[in-house]
Amino acid sequence: MMFTIVIVLIVALLVIAIMINAIQQHKEKIESERRVEIAKQKNILDETEDVIMASANIPTSPQLLQILQKRVLGALKVMYEMDPKQPGLKQRVRDAEQRVKDITLDNGQGDDLIQLPDSDKQIIVFIQCLKKQRALLRAEHGRGKVDTQAFATEDKRLDKLQLRVNIETLSRRANAAMKAGMMGSARQYYEKAVAALNAFPNQDDYTRGQAARINEKLMNIQESLTKANAEDRAKRAEEERDELDELFAPKKKW
Repeated sequence: MMFTIVIVLIVALLVIAIMINAIQQHKEKIESERRVEIAKQKNILDETEDVIMASANIPTSPQLLQILQKRVLGALKVMYEMDPKQPGLKQRVRDAEQRVKDITLDNGQGDDLIQLPDSDKQIIVFIQCLKKQRALLRAEHGRGKVDTQAFATEDKRLDKLQLRVNIETLSRRANAAMKAGMMGSARQYYEKAVAALNAFPNQDDYTRGQAARINEKLMNIQESLTKANAEDRAKRAEEERDELDELFAPKKKW
């Protein structure tokens, strides 16, 4: 009888130990998943806030800004739910909620007012910000946070803005090449610009107007190159005639 009781106690202790171990492992798994999710949301938060800061230097619609601010708010809420004791997090949630409310959904800045930075390095940063905006917009649409119509409108606007930056950059380089007398290089830049305009899927007054303007510049460059080549050929022909005249001229008697 005593032996049976001992066996039962041992089995009971083993079961309890197994249960405690399972509970501990489950807690550790939950804690690990919590830390992973917090880290994920922090990355989302940092990435989005960086894009919002960079967006201050480029035309950004209130609609897109609201999408980005809601992304920040969503990340903060998840972090707060998982770690409500983290200092300052509750206030950050409140501040983010207020920023979303403060956004006025009007027409915002006109994309026609775009002004590119002077240096190529700054232009690269400008373009990178546009690409990041577009990537975050697509991510939010993929998560179901942005409806299809709003996504299509903003994605189209960003695509058009990227085209404008590309055309403006190529035009600047072409103008600089022309001032330096490098007509061939200028023509290459303008040809790239025309190709980009013609390949753009949503043709409008801007694309057609820019294509016409740049094609006119290409015609002027071609005329200049043709004239320069003709003058060069005439000069070489004149030099060859002078050499022949000198070669066959009557020899002088001394």
